Amino acid sequence: MTKFHMFETAIGVCGIVWRDERVVGFSLPEATEAATRARLLRRFPDATEDAPTSTVQRAIDGTIALIRGEKIDLNFVDCDLSATPEFNRRVYEILCTVPAGETVTYGDIAHRLGDPGAARAVGRALGENPIPVIVPCHRVLAASGKSGGFSAPGGADTKLKLLSIEGARTNDVPSLFDTPLPLARKRT
Repeated sequence: MTKFHMFETAIGVCGIVWRDERVVGFSLPEATEAATRARLLRRFPDATEDAPTSTVQRAIDGTIALIRGEKIDLNFVDCDLSATPEFNRRVYEILCTVPAGETVTYGDIAHRLGDPGAARAVGRALGENPIPVIVPCHRVLAASGKSGGFSAPGGADTKLKLLSIEGARTNDVPSLFDTPLPLARKRT
């Protein structure tokens, strides 16, 4: 039986889906909790809302901590990716080795897969990630260091928000030290 639970985070209400104690889906916040719930139920129409088990609650607590800015490793979360194509699972396994606050490029993942020309396929796999944040697809950037795409609600803005929370740097938003300050004028 597939179950889900909605919970509050620093960026809004998220939803988590599990089956037999294993996480199978995750929804980032939409504009409203109702919209997040509706999106989740479109992806998992047979899911029923329920209180989380202790195992799922640990996943929720870890996700809340990560989104709050703690550099936490969510690899302890037991995910069921059996309905996912083999290529995608391999991409997700690599992603789960990227720590909070760090990033890789689509090309980096393609190289790690042993197929340097597969950067676009990596991007497609990330767009199909059923468990964003827990499988941290937001940590993948374009070769230029810019954010690239993000298929979760809020698109690239959500991706940049998550990366900012984790303290990761991208070329989309300069830091204080990357921006030249105006020269002071002499008073006469």
